[in-house]
Amino acid sequence: MLTILAYAASMAVTFVGYSQARAFVRERLRFVTAAQSFWAPLLAGGGAMLVATPVVALLPFIGAGTAIAFGVSVGFGVATGQRDIRRNELPSGY
Repeated sequence: MLTILAYAASMAVTFVGYSQARAFVRERLRFVTAAQSFWAPLLAGGGAMLVATPVVALLPFIGAGTAIAFGVSVGFGVATGQRDIRRNELPSGY
């Protein structure tokens, strides 16, 4: 039972990381040229993983894989937000 809860928590964290990173890049970083660079998803994902590592170390039932998955999901969210800006697929109201 604890394994299922840990897996659900990991999936929720990765989904939130992806969706928040994508929304932040699309809405707040549209006009920032550094956010449109090749290195932005790599730096954002690495930074998110480094920030999540101490938090994950404090939780007994969630392992280091959760921090890695969170970093990867943030990196993919940034890359998807960049692609949305290049394709001019901004949220409604803009």
